[in-house]
Amino acid sequence: MSTYERYTQPPASPLWQVPASGSARFAWDYDDGRDRLLALYQKGKDKQWDGAKRIDWDLEVDPYDALGTPDEALTLHGTRHWARMTDKDKGELRRHYTSWQFSQFLHGEQGAMVCAARIVESAPDLDAKFYSATQTMDEARHAEIYGRFLHEKIGMLYPINDNLQSLLGDTLRDSRWDMPYLGMQVLIEGLALAAFGMIRDTTSKPLPKQILAYVMQDEARHVAFGRMALRDYYRQLTDAELREREEFVIEGCYLMRDRLRGVEVLENFGISRKEAEEYSERSEFLHLFRKLLFSRIVPCVKDIGLWGERLQKAYLDMGVLELGDAGLELLMSQDEEVAEQLDRERFAAEEQARVTEVTDAIAEGAQLSGP
Repeated sequence: MSTYERYTQPPASPLWQVPASGSARFAWDYDDGRDRLLALYQKGKDKQWDGAKRIDWDLEVDPYDALGTPDEALTLHGTRHWARMTDKDKGELRRHYTSWQFSQFLHGEQGAMVCAARIVESAPDLDAKFYSATQTMDEARHAEIYGRFLHEKIGMLYPINDNLQSLLGDTLRDSRWDMPYLGMQVLIEGLALAAFGMIRDTTSKPLPKQILAYVMQDEARHVAFGRMALRDYYRQLTDAELREREEFVIEGCYLMRDRLRGVEVLENFGISRKEAEEYSERSEFLHLFRKLLFSRIVPCVKDIGLWGERLQKAYLDMGVLELGDAGLELLMSQDEEVAEQLDRERFAAEEQARVTEVTDAIAEGAQLSGP
């Protein structure tokens, strides 16, 4: 079965073509670079992994309860529609929400792959090109993994959300070389990290937990790369140039905040868009989710030097201004540790299984050779 047959509503065209502008830049200084970025490049090389081998794809997934999502987290919970739903309907609703979430992750990862390739092409510094080359491979792996999860375990995909597509288009159409960093590394990747983390830390299901933990280990490096490169560059910009980028951040944050409602799912259950939006805005879970989603973005934006009055007012309006002082380094180190702990647990379980197998074989051999 093709991907198109799994879409809840197939995209109008098999390709989305975004006209590109800007210059490809070559750097002829091959022995110079920022130590921090070159160290991150080395880490990017050292940390490459194979999604077909590191993830245990034999783990079973119930597509109707893939994440163990509690009833209270579903937007329809407590509404007149919920009261009429059977257990089968509720399972189907969970399947649609999982499909919608992971489909947006999948589309975002393809966007990240394209943006990372754009940075290789347009960044003026060779150290940035080197690191972005490793990131391009990372994002390809992430898209492969999310695509496999949706095809093999869920059996359903959603098209790209309009707001995510709009932000991706704005990022790719801009001719300034730093905009793929700002749009992808800071905004889209930052929000994705928080969304991944919330599911990773709340799901009771081992396969999605593995997928999200290992992807987040890579993404922590990518956000660090964006911070390093933009912090250095933005120190050189004029106030007017900084304001232009702050306007881009403001618009992007509102777009991404509004993307999170998942009204497409409710529309597939016969609920009008207006009613679906009203239910979403009333959801306490969604309000908490939105705030957590900005936990990675706001401190990063402040750190790279975009913290003008208009931007601060926008974050105040979103209720996330205080996140500017959040400990981003601690969050990133925790992302690394969660993935490494999962590896340790899995390797220990595999080693124990091997020991048990050998012990059983020895015991069986002793019985066969006994008197």
